[in-house]
Amino acid sequence: MSRRFTALITREENWYVAHCVELGVVSQGKTIEEARSNLKEAVELYLESFGTEDLPESLGEILLYPLEIAASG
Repeated sequence: MSRRFTALITREENWYVAHCVELGVVSQGKTIEEARSNLKEAVELYLESFGTEDLPESLGEILLYPLEIAASG
């Protein structure tokens, strides 16, 4: 049985940091593909350790957009 989770990848200096939103699992890599692959492996290990019962479902569609706010100072 396959499960669907939401992955969010951000760039932080020289690394790409990958987050599984529903499980709170985090990994990283030097490239987007490496971060994605490492996150997949980390989620698989998480599921092996904690099982697949009572897991949250995917949050569905995630929308990202730039948010610009004027800062005083």
